[in-house]
Formats: sequence, structure tokens, C-alpha cells
Amino acid sequence: MMTGRHTVEQRHTVEGTDPGLFVEVHEPAADAGLRPVLLIHGFSSSSKLNWADSGWITTLQDAGRRVITVDLPGHGRSHSPEDLDSYTPSRIRADLLQIVTDAGARPLRDGDPSTGLDVIGYSLGSRLAWEFGATQPDLVHRIVLGGPSSADPLAAFDLAAAQRHLADGTPIDDESTNGLLKMAQLLPSNNLFAMLSLIEAIKGEPFDPAEAAPHMPLLLVAGEKDERAATMPDLASMAAKRGGLVETLVVPGRTHTNVITSRAFKDAAIEFLGV
Repeated sequence: MMTGRHTVEQRHTVEGTDPGLFVEVHEPAADAGLRPVLLIHGFSSSSKLNWADSGWITTLQDAGRRVITVDLPGHGRSHSPEDLDSYTPSRIRADLLQIVTDAGARPLRDGDPSTGLDVIGYSLGSRLAWEFGATQPDLVHRIVLGGPSSADPLAAFDLAAAQRHLADGTPIDDESTNGLLKMAQLLPSNNLFAMLSLIEAIKGEPFDPAEAAPHMPLLLVAGEKDERAATMPDLASMAAKRGGLVETLVVPGRTHTNVITSRAFKDAAIEFLGV
């Protein structure tokens, strides 16, 4: 397994960025000869929490897939940059492009299933995967979106209220803001300054899924009890209008938080990406 911070020791060919993001490349025991899979985790999580602890990485490796994981800025084992620009979705997409290129992903070539890249995103990672697919049509082969939403909950976050609360304990009226801040505070590895920087940067580049929809095949997966998933049909119709194949799966009894551990989700993703 290749592991470590994404540093300038490698000769960059695409964006030339040095984001200090923690990247791991997990090799399969027996290679199925298919393109690598990039996993993008959710807000206030990490590759370890979303993908390793829930069994995704080993499941994909067992299916013969090479897996690329990355911790988003300020998350997990990645750096927490001081500048706001490092947290913008457009900068993160550029960093992801650099990372997968350095890890050996190559543009799609007809008749060669080892070329291209499959992407699985979860929650915030789904938003990033949607935009990454829309901007990288020559590279991305198929996308799986877990817990997707056409509206970004981080965009409605009340930054001023969160900052007041952190400064002097003033209660936060907005339920969504309160919940997201609590989630960010749960993990000792989270850098709160970085979490708030990411939210501020996302507010500056709001999610507009209709503006740029991916046209490669998509699988959208949500828990039956995930309120955010009410907008999943909107995303499906936006992608279908682009002429792409769209499949959806609703996992019974699961919420936005725990659908990631579902065996049904993993099985559907493996099958969908195994072509």
C-alpha cells in the first residue's frame, strides 16, 4: 500500500498543487484489471471513518479493485491550511485530479477497462463527486453517490452564530447549524478552524447541480430514513437529461449517518462499477 501526505516529492503533471492532503493507495490481492476507484468522504469525517472502518476498502479490494483514498483539507490526517482558497470545492477538485493522476489513473480509452476512474462519494463527498464527474468527462467512467442531496446543507450553515457560540457559548437557534457544529466537535482529530473555513469556502461556491451535471452512468443510494434524500429524484432527473444511465437504491431502515455501513449499498456499488 502506498501511503502518506501528497507532497511535492512527486513531479506533478496536472495542477502542480501541494495541498498536504493525506492519500493512500490500496492495492487489491488479485487485480480485476479494472480502473481505480476514488473514495471521497463526508464533512467532519475521514477516509478511515467513512471507508476503512465501515469495510468499504477491503470490500473493493476483495472485488479486485485498486482504491485511492484521500482525507479532505482539515480532516483526518491532512493538513489544515490557513488560506480559505484551499477549501473551495474548485480547488479540492483540482487537488483530486492531481492525486488520481499521480496514482496512475489515465483518461478513458474505448475497449480498455483499466483506463478511466470510478468515483464513490458520500454526503459532502457526493457533491464533490457530482462536480468532479461533470468537469472530468474524459476521465470518470462511473459515479456512485451515497446520501446525495440537490441542496448542500453546509451552504445554509450560520457561520456567525457558530462563531458566537464558540466564543462565549451563545446558543445556536438554527437546528441544522447546531447539529453540524456538534458533529465537527465530536472528532478530536478535526480542526474546528478548518471545518469553519471549509463551510465558508463552500458558501462562496454554492452547489448548483443543474448547472453542470455529469453525463456518465450514476448510481444514487440513500437510506430510507434520510430526510436529505428527498431531493434524490431531482438529481436523478438532472443526470438523465444529460443522457446518462441513472440507477437509484433506497436502503430500508437506514439513515443519512448509517447507510454507509450497509451491505446492500456495497454490493450495489461493486456490481454497478464492475463493468
